[in-house]
Amino acid sequence: MREISTHTITETVKKLCIEANCHLTEDVKNCIRCKRDEEGWQGAKDILNRIIENFEIADQENQPVCQDTGVACVFLKIGQDVHVDGSIADAVNEGVRQGYSEGYLRKSVVRDPLDRVNTGDNTPAMIYYDLVEGDKMEITVAPKGFGSENMSKIAMLRPSDGVEGVRNFVLRAVEEAGPNPCPPIVVGVGVGGTFDKAAFLAKKALLRSLDERNEDPFYAKLEEELLEGINSLGIGPQGFGGRTTALAVNIEKFPTHIAGLPVAVNINCHVARHKSEVI
Repeated sequence: MREISTHTITETVKKLCIEANCHLTEDVKNCIRCKRDEEGWQGAKDILNRIIENFEIADQENQPVCQDTGVACVFLKIGQDVHVDGSIADAVNEGVRQGYSEGYLRKSVVRDPLDRVNTGDNTPAMIYYDLVEGDKMEITVAPKGFGSENMSKIAMLRPSDGVEGVRNFVLRAVEEAGPNPCPPIVVGVGVGGTFDKAAFLAKKALLRSLDERNEDPFYAKLEEELLEGINSLGIGPQGFGGRTTALAVNIEKFPTHIAGLPVAVNINCHVARHKSEVI
């Protein structure tokens, strides 16, 4: 049994909150640059150049890459041989509180969905727990802005709808979102499980590197087909037209009931933020 202190969790979450909001991962930056080079329309190319300029300034000045620094979504992979000397949730929320304060990040969380009073420190975080083998803990902080989050959709399809039903639902969700999620976007798709599991899978899919396809060849091919279909919609960077509506489509799947085919779509804007550390 290995002991991990709540102080270590807090310090790690604090650091990751700041880093994730200020520095995009290299796979995202490289993908945007490649899409800029492939873009045929000069107007779309110019917009992608502004996006590149923005994340380069954020890197240089350690400033948030977007003004919406989001809800702090925190994914924890906890080794079953780990013991924490206190409340994990309290340690995570303290890290978010300190990170958003010390990093001068916008506080966007309200204490109640209806009374709309701001909590003032961006807590509570949305925490997802996964118990795994080992004696370490992997912490991933993925700030999620709501221009894209508000475009999420879920459907309880019939098994007879099959792969065409899934394909049509994803394409329709992106088309209806239009320019609202600040394209070029990353599309997370969850297939299977239950109503809530499909939504979680769609969000989890957004953590995968844009360089990686699904390990199942069938779903890897479907990811590529959906990306091609989305980019043929002509929405383009920031909705002004062009061939770059999406950077990637990531699908995660899970077994489901004989009578169901749940499908969820969770969209990220081009500011696809997430940072991880193992402690």
